[in-house]
This record gives sequence, C-alpha cells and structure tokens, in this order.
Amino acid sequence: MKLSHLFAASLLSLAFCQVTHAAEASETIIIGSADFPESQVLATIYADALAAKNIHVERKMNIGSREVYMPALIDGSVNLMPEYTGAALQYFDKKSQAKTTEQVAGDLVKALPKGITMLTPSQAQDVVTLAVTEKTAEKFKLKDIGDLKTHSQSMTLGGPAEWKTRPEGLPGLKSVYGLEFKSYKTLDVCGPLTLSALVNGQVNVACVFSTDPSIKTRNLVSLNDTQNLNPVQNVVPLISSAKVNSTVTDTLNAISQALTTQDLIAMNARLDNHDDYDVIASDWLKAHKLN
Repeated sequence: MKLSHLFAASLLSLAFCQVTHAAEASETIIIGSADFPESQVLATIYADALAAKNIHVERKMNIGSREVYMPALIDGSVNLMPEYTGAALQYFDKKSQAKTTEQVAGDLVKALPKGITMLTPSQAQDVVTLAVTEKTAEKFKLKDIGDLKTHSQSMTLGGPAEWKTRPEGLPGLKSVYGLEFKSYKTLDVCGPLTLSALVNGQVNVACVFSTDPSIKTRNLVSLNDTQNLNPVQNVVPLISSAKVNSTVTDTLNAISQALTTQDLIAMNARLDNHDDYDVIASDWLKAHKLN
C-alpha cells in the first residue's frame, strides 16, 4: 500500500537541497528494537542503511516489550522502531476491527499519537501463531485454534508475560474462541524458551512467530486463526515526526519495498545458527543494493 501522500516533500532549489542535506546529516536518530531477535536484526538494517546515507545513528537494542518501547518512542528517548502494523494498531486502538493490510495501515495512521509517523509498510509479515507439536495435533485432530476448545482446560499454554492482558493473548482466546487453559506458563516472546518448553512437553500449546524456521525444523503445526484474532502484521517503520526528511523517508521506504516474508524466515534461520546481527544486516543490504 502506498502512503506517499503522507510524505510529500516541498520542491526545493538545488542550493537549498544542499543546505538541507547537510543539516540532515548532522541529525541523530536513536533506533531501538524490541526484545526478540527479528526486531533487532530489522533495527540493525535500518541503522546501517541510514548510516550509509551519512545520518548519525545511535542504537538501543533489546529495549523490551511494546509496553516499554512505545512510551519511549512517544517521549522521544527512541526515534525509530521496526514495528508490525496489526500489533501496533491493537496497542493504540484496542477497538479497531481492521483486518486487511489496507484497513490496518489506514487505521494505524489515524491512531498514532501526535509526533509519530508511519512510513510505508512492507509486504513482509510476521504473525504470532498458536502452535502445537505434530504429535499433539494428530492426537487431538487439531487444525484450527477453535479445535482446542474441547481440550484447552487440560492444557498449559506458554507465551510472554504480556499475553496475560493483550487482546491477542488470553483475553482474546477466551472471548473469540472460548478457550480457557488449565494454566499459563510465562516464558519469552515466542522465542527459544517457548519453543523448548513446547518441544519438551512443558507446555502443550505455545505462541510461535510465523517466520520462525523452527516450525519446519522441529515439526510443529501452526493452528489456523479462522476468526482473525490476529490481524495482519506487516513490518513497518515508526519514526518520530521531527526526524522525518526526504533522505530518511526514501531510505526506509526502499527497505520496506524490498523486504519479504521469506527474507525474515531466512534471517531468522541465520540467527538460530548464531550468525552476527551486523553480518546478517549487511548481507541483506548488499543483496538488495541498499548499503
């Protein structure tokens, strides 16, 4: 979806452009990431690409959950975050019923607080899914989240602490699907601790990112979200409006235009192999001629 009307630049003379670009180069943009690897590698891609345009960047990686980094973005202690459209919309507007890419992006633009700008969303998506092992899926004939209804009261669900209150967590699973679990085990943000607990039988159901290569390598089954509890989750840069200029906008929008879901899966596979964030980011930028 194109949102170019949000970022239209004024027509400038060559001399004024040169002055502006000099001023832009002196600006510092503080780039943050959430507390999971995919967010950190995306933030690294943003940082490296902007630095290549002579924009001074500072990095604040692994800040925490959305409940921590969104206030930081709003108060200016962080200027730029890689985000996910659906999750960001749920944070700012819990009543939104938007589900499609266009609807979610449009509602997010309206819901963002003053001083925060959404740039162009990418086609790349990473949706939080409920996953079970193949053995569990076969035993209880599970294909959709709704299939858990007759079994959930004897099961333990694993996920992040935020799922106790987030709409897509326990509250939504109860109100939308009628699920009540025997217990909830607080783990990490759908990461290695959660995967280990699921594979080792410490939990029966767990949150797993749709771009996690472990779904295939560990023989997991992502249950279909037939009621659209989780909206679309296109990767999108959210940035302090005061830091928006043509260089920043063009650089970040070029990243969004190139980024795909398969890219996320491939980068996550490299992260699982303990490849360095900077190396992964550099390789992706070089492959797309954006460095």
